[in-house]
Amino acid sequence: MEEGEQVVFSWVTWPDKATADDAWEKMQNDPAMEEFDMPFDGRRMIWGGFEAVFER
Repeated sequence: MEEGEQVVFSWVTWPDKATADDAWEKMQNDPAMEEFDMPFDGRRMIWGGFEAVFER
């Protein structure tokens, strides 16, 4: 972690895959998303070094 950074943990729970897929498609096609500036480095989000505490 670099100076000035904060760790944030969050998740989304969808009622089913169809709803999640529909929401993802709408987000990808939303014109506002084209102007959205990612406030963090997504590569570090994915590979942040976290380990699973619980798996189904």
